[in-house]
Parts: sequence; C-alpha cells; structure tokens
Amino acid sequence: MNSSGALKEQRIAIFAACAIAVYLALHHGFGFAASWTSAPLWATLASSVLLLWDLGRKLLSWQISSDLLAGVSIVASALLGEYLVGAIIVLMLSGGAALERYATARASAVLAALARRMPQIAHRRLRHGVEDVSIGEVGVGDQLVVYPHEICPADGVVSSGHGTMDESYLTGEPFLISKAPGAAVLSGAVNGETPLEITTIRKPRDSRYAQIMRVLEENEDRKPKMRRLADRIGAWYTPLALSMAALGWIISADPSRFLSVVVIATPCPLLIAVPVAVAGAISLSARRGIVIKNPAALELVGDCRTWIFDKTGTLTYGRPVLTSMETAPGVEEREVLQLAASLELYSKHPLANAIRKAAALRGLGPSPVVSLSERPGEGLRGLVDGRSVVITGRQRAGAWERKLPPQAGGLECIVLLDGDYAATMRFRDEPRADSRPFIAHLSRRHRAARLILLSGDRASEAEYLARAVGIGEVYASKSPEEKVEVVLREVALAPTLYVGDGLNDAPAMRVATVGVTLGAHSDITAEAGDAVVLDAALQKVDELVHIGGRMRAIALQSALGGMVLSMVGMTLAVMGLLPPIGGAVAQELIDLAAVLNALRVAFPREQLSDF
Repeated sequence: MNSSGALKEQRIAIFAACAIAVYLALHHGFGFAASWTSAPLWATLASSVLLLWDLGRKLLSWQISSDLLAGVSIVASALLGEYLVGAIIVLMLSGGAALERYATARASAVLAALARRMPQIAHRRLRHGVEDVSIGEVGVGDQLVVYPHEICPADGVVSSGHGTMDESYLTGEPFLISKAPGAAVLSGAVNGETPLEITTIRKPRDSRYAQIMRVLEENEDRKPKMRRLADRIGAWYTPLALSMAALGWIISADPSRFLSVVVIATPCPLLIAVPVAVAGAISLSARRGIVIKNPAALELVGDCRTWIFDKTGTLTYGRPVLTSMETAPGVEEREVLQLAASLELYSKHPLANAIRKAAALRGLGPSPVVSLSERPGEGLRGLVDGRSVVITGRQRAGAWERKLPPQAGGLECIVLLDGDYAATMRFRDEPRADSRPFIAHLSRRHRAARLILLSGDRASEAEYLARAVGIGEVYASKSPEEKVEVVLREVALAPTLYVGDGLNDAPAMRVATVGVTLGAHSDITAEAGDAVVLDAALQKVDELVHIGGRMRAIALQSALGGMVLSMVGMTLAVMGLLPPIGGAVAQELIDLAAVLNALRVAFPREQLSDF
C-alpha cells in the first residue's frame, strides 16, 4: 500500500472538514457576509489539486468512475464560485479514498497480529540450568522448556514430561492433545498445566507457524478486488453526464451551458448518500454485536453463492461431549457412568468435564472416592464405593484387549471395573443447536448454490458433522495452506463467503470474497475477517447478510434516485431552462433527499433474520 498516498488523502479530508466548519461558523454563525469568509473554502479547493492530479492519471489509463465526474465538478464549482459545493465534494472524495486505502492495509495488520502471538524468548536447557534466549538463537537439537500456558516456540519432540497441548490453531481439532516423551509438538501450540521439555527439530524460522505466516503474506494481495457501488454506477453515469454537458455547449455555443449541466450532474448522491448508507449499516451492525472491519464486504455479502464453513467453533461448540457408551455384557451403563464421573471430579483431563456433564444430565450424583491416582500415561484410577475404577486409553490394553469393540471416529476412553473391561465411552465435538436450521435456510433464503465444510480435523469427524448439519461437500484434514488453495479455487468460480473462528482460518479468510470471524477468540482472526461476530452465533451471520442486503438496496435507491433526478435537471440545463445557480440549488435538494433516504439504513423496521 502507498502509505504516503493514504496520509495525503487523510490530511486533505481533515483540512476540508475543518475549512467547511470554519466557513459555516463565520458566514452563518457570526453573520459575516464579506468575501473573505470564503477563504477556507478557497484553500480547500487549492488543496484538491493533488486529488485532481491522481484523477488525471486514472483518466489516462481509462479508469472511468464517479471520482472523475467529482473532479470535473470541483473545477466547475471553482469556476462558478460555488465554493461550498466544491469543498464538500473535496471532503467526500478524499475521505472515501482514505477509507478505501485503510481497508486494503488490513492484511498487514493480520501479519502483525500473527507476529505478536509468537514468543520472542525461549527457555533453553543447559547443564547448569535454564537460560532465556531470543528466538533467533534457537537451533536444531536444542533442549527447550515450555512452561504451563506458554506458546511453543519451535517444532520438536517431547523429551521429558507428561501433559497436554492445544493444537487447534493448526488442526482445528477441539481437544487437548496428550503429550509424553516421543510425542511431536508444533510451534504455536499452547501448553497445558504442566511444563514440558522438547528437543527442537527445526529452527523457529522454518517452523510450522512460520510457514503459516509466509502463506498469509504470499496471499496478501490475492483477495478479490472489491469495486465500490459508487464506481459501478459512476462508470455509466459519468460519461453520460459529460456527454450531455458537451451537447449543451455545442447546441448553445455557450460554455456556461456546460457548467450548468456539470453542476446539476455533481454525483453527490454517490459521494455522500452511499457512504451515509454504509455508515448506517456499520452502526446498525455494531448495535447487533457485529464489527465491520471492511465496509466493502457489506456490498458483497449478499452476492456470495458459495458458503464455506470451518468446523470447530463455527458449526460446533468446540468442546467434546459423550455421545455413546458400549458396555460389556452384564454391566449397567448408568453404574459405569456414575462411577466414572465420581472419579473424574478430581481430574483435569480434557474429557473429564464431558463425563461429569453426561452424568449430571442423567441425574447421577457423585459417590465418595477413597483413593486416587493419575500417573502420566497410565490414566486415572481410584476406589469408588468399594470398587476399583480405572479410566484409560485403548493403548493401555492388557488381557482385556480382545473384549474391546472396534475403534470408531472421535475420541474414546476405556473404563475398567475391578480389573476387568466394563465400557468404552465415545466423544465427539457437539454441533451447535442452530447449525442444521441455519444451513438448511441458506439455499432457500439466500440463494446459496454450494455449501462446503472445510476443516483441519480428521475425515471421520468432518464427515460426521457434515451429515449432522446437512452439508454434502466436505474437505477434511486440510492444513492452512491447503485451505487457501480450496478457497482460491472456489472464489474463481463464484463469490465466496468463508465463516471461521480459529487462527488456522486466517489465511483462507483473507482470500475469500468475504471473510466472517465467528467470535473474538483471537486478534489474528479478528483482523483477518471482513466482519467479526462477537457472540459467536450463526444467527448473527444471517443478520449480517440481511444488513448488507438492506444497505445495498437503500444505497441503490438513494444513488439511482438521485441520478434520475439529476438527469432530469441535466436535460433542463441542456435546453437552457436551468441556469448554473438554479442547478446548484436543485442539486442540493437532490442531495438532501438522497441522504435522508440513506439514513433509513440505521433504523430498520423489519426483522433482520429469517431462520
């Protein structure tokens, strides 16, 4: 991005706003009628030379938009002495350009957020103890200590310690992954409750996390270019207005006829009413718990015919629930669940809460636990109501291995009672209650042609969820880089909306036509998304689509209605029936009507959701 260009436009916009305020205060507030009160407006028009230079370069490359007519209108206003009109046009032109440049700069903010997340210091194990070193000093084969709740600074293998790590930023799996000596760890993963020592296998600059940053950087400019609504309308309106102005000059042989047409043709309904509609939609969204990061997304969200969803935390709650139990012959399911839940009251294992919740839902209260042991890698064991209870994994199978049912998708744990196999508990990530009705209504209400589940989770889990919520197209076990490839392929076919919540969604979200972040769990995905739904509800995504559609409809009413009225005025001006002063007054009335209509965006009367 040209930062100097953005700064220039920002300064011109601020100067124009201050100049207009000073002029109105002098002329109307204090009643000064002298010509010198227009000095702030003259200065504003002089500052517009920088903008007019840029418009001239656009014209040389045949880029025709409403901005070009705005430039002609600035010149015409200066020549006609309509300095206030000209200053307002300068303000709208420079302010809109500065806003557009700001929006295009947001990819750099995503990279900055990614960089902030990674630790800058690593704890390296030496013979005499542990020393803190900068990330750049970490090499392959170093022994690093990762303390509780810290982010792992490099890819490696656990050399000492037992614990868990949250790798959902990369894999999308909602579960904490157990770590023991020999287990692989990924840079960017968040350590659990216990310290781990790892042996690095790559330098931090070559790590998995660094690769994600490079993918995002490489795709920074690959997001579809969003052509503003005003530009699309201006592409036909500007040549038409200039042609009519030239026709008036030719017919009358009077250059003032040209100026009369241009003044009434000033595209203020585009330069003012459309931004007012956008601002109203941004305000309305904020009141509904939706933060708009890129205003252009409001114009395009209703055009998206392909919807791509992340799995974990988007269509699911991101937490495991007990979905089934298979018990050994003669063993009561309620008894196993009650004993297991009693023991899990004292555990911090990722599945403990799911077992306790399942027991509570069935009205099973805890029993006294006499003894308790949770040795790393061996599972949880204790004495409950006089019975020996062991909760462990399939990998700890002994003589009872032959009694186990076949392994299925999702996570599982094995329960032993008095040394014998009793049950297999299976867990899955719980779908949101509103996921299926939301998916079902997209094709019916929003003309969604394709619905895709794109997940870093295992195929069995992704396909299970897709069936549960009604999505037929699934891409599973995809890395962040592979997600980008899928999204780019879909964007080339149709406007595409991506809904996700995790760090691993950020690169794909950046290249989608519109990216929506569900929940503010990470500043990285919040920066990557064009819109952020703060309370992580799918209904809010639906509201965003309705707000965008409403804004676009009202903006079109204001813009096209203003253009039609301006064309009537242009026709009168071409015929010599509307002098320049009359054209300026008529244009102000048209602008007022267009802006008042645009203000309706912020105050909806209808429902903003339909599912």
